[in-house]
Amino acid sequence: MKRISKLAITIGLSLTALSTVADSAKSQKHADNALKMRKAVFSLLGSNMGPMGAMAKGKIPLNKEVVEKNALRINQLSLMMADYLKTDTSKFKLKTDALDKIWSEQDKFAEKIEALTKSSDALYLAAKSGDEKAILMGIKKVGGSCGSCHDDYKAD
Repeated sequence: MKRISKLAITIGLSLTALSTVADSAKSQKHADNALKMRKAVFSLLGSNMGPMGAMAKGKIPLNKEVVEKNALRINQLSLMMADYLKTDTSKFKLKTDALDKIWSEQDKFAEKIEALTKSSDALYLAAKSGDEKAILMGIKKVGGSCGSCHDDYKAD
């Protein structure tokens, strides 16, 4: 599994590096569809992060199998993010909490995606090991990756 994880990171970093220039949406319909796909990815991220956040806060019992599954899902979603964030929709009227600076700071945004890829991979490995302390630390790092992006690129 460790070999697969390193391969996933390598692929993710390559995809992220290749997608640091966003293409402008060609029409309102194109922008609406791009937003729909982005929201879907972020909804899935949230649905996988939510239970782990509750575990880290002690609201529900730690379940390493759930953490392992959700960390893998988050890792896979992180590898898709660059593709679903390659369409600049800033010239169109959309209902979104995303700040337009995502489009002008593509390199910085790509670094945030890379941090999520790495932290979710590390969390997956921690969950496989069963080390509760490492799992809890890993959940906090993944949460920190998510929060860092929210702080910089999501409207309050």
